[in-house]
Amino acid sequence: MLSSTHAFVLQPPATTFSITSSRPKSSSPTTTTATHQSRQAQQRRSSLSAVSRKDSYDVTLLPGDGIGPEITEATKVVLEALSKRCGFELKLTEALIGGAAIDAVNDPFPPESLSQCLASDSVLLACIGGYQWDTNPRELRPETGLLRMRKQMGLFANLRPAKVLPQLIDASTLKPEVVKDVDLMVVRELTGDVYFGTPKGITVVDGQRVGFNNMIYSESEIDRIARVAGDVASKRNGKLCSVDKANVLDVSQLWRDVVTKVIASDFPDVQLSHMYVDNAAMQLIRWPKQFDTIVCGNIFGDILSDEASMLVGSLGMLPSASIGESGPGVFEPCHGSAPDIAGQDKANPLAMILSAAMMLQYDLDRPDEARLLEQAVEAVLDQGYRTADIKQEGDGCKLIGCKQMGEAVAKIVAEIELPTGASATTADVNA
Repeated sequence: MLSSTHAFVLQPPATTFSITSSRPKSSSPTTTTATHQSRQAQQRRSSLSAVSRKDSYDVTLLPGDGIGPEITEATKVVLEALSKRCGFELKLTEALIGGAAIDAVNDPFPPESLSQCLASDSVLLACIGGYQWDTNPRELRPETGLLRMRKQMGLFANLRPAKVLPQLIDASTLKPEVVKDVDLMVVRELTGDVYFGTPKGITVVDGQRVGFNNMIYSESEIDRIARVAGDVASKRNGKLCSVDKANVLDVSQLWRDVVTKVIASDFPDVQLSHMYVDNAAMQLIRWPKQFDTIVCGNIFGDILSDEASMLVGSLGMLPSASIGESGPGVFEPCHGSAPDIAGQDKANPLAMILSAAMMLQYDLDRPDEARLLEQAVEAVLDQGYRTADIKQEGDGCKLIGCKQMGEAVAKIVAEIELPTGASATTADVNA
């Protein structure tokens, strides 16, 4: 066992923020010594707030590594078509992160990129990582930049939907009757747990190396993610499953206690259940349709959200959102940088396009435009276009590349019937 000099010490609670109905364009996380009092003074129920709807938005693009620049360019074409069709402006500014940032400035997330992100209305990230940086010191790896971005921007909640589209039901490795109509959301806490807990490291005890990490959550950290999950569940089908390991972990017992209290007191319309993480991993494969909204800590959420993504059949179809209580969110596809196909026009840009749709919904107060993007993605699949990752042998569909897929979605965006509430340009009105 570890000696007393390596005893785990409870660190101060993580920074907390107030939830507001609109987000400031530029702010850095600030600590407060009056967390309890300020929380009581605020509206108790969480609000997935966005900037107020307006005619022009500043968006930071983080192309990152591998296939990132390719899917970013394809998404830019789609967003240009959308903004032109619906009569609003997106000012897109690129910044460095990951391996590209290491190569350029020897920092996986330089201060200039942080400042640019915080000054934006929202952030759209492609992907990071690659083999050439895997042997770097920990502080010079792309993943370190991603974790630092989440921490510095206060992005504590990760939303990862997993919806099985009928056009791609055969792409799943599970039987069609198991995955048909699956539509769930994983709400993952993002800035606590064993990934960030201290102390951590590798030391020598009794002549041998010992590695240790600290799985730790404060009550306030659990409280705020429970409120986001309650909010999400109440806007979906009113069912929330909290995943933990309370039978063996003290931190999970605290998690269960706080989640139960928050949902009972402030989300009485939400039906709450609890499930141990090992059972949840099994049930996601056995009967995924039993789930609607799932909330879990960082490491459990990391594993379960990847498992849930494979219900759909390809990571290339799945978006995600990382949000805080103030400031811009970060929206990114769930897949990695796929360095083995980088630069070959083989990547699937649809997950990044759908991430842009989540950005429109959660950050830019443009839910109808978000729905238009989602409908355009389904329409391009209906037309039989497929990238290599979702192409099935004998499906009769046309294999196309990343650039052509972006162009196909953009064409549909320019022509599809506008959802109720979406704005139209003068050209559309006069057409």
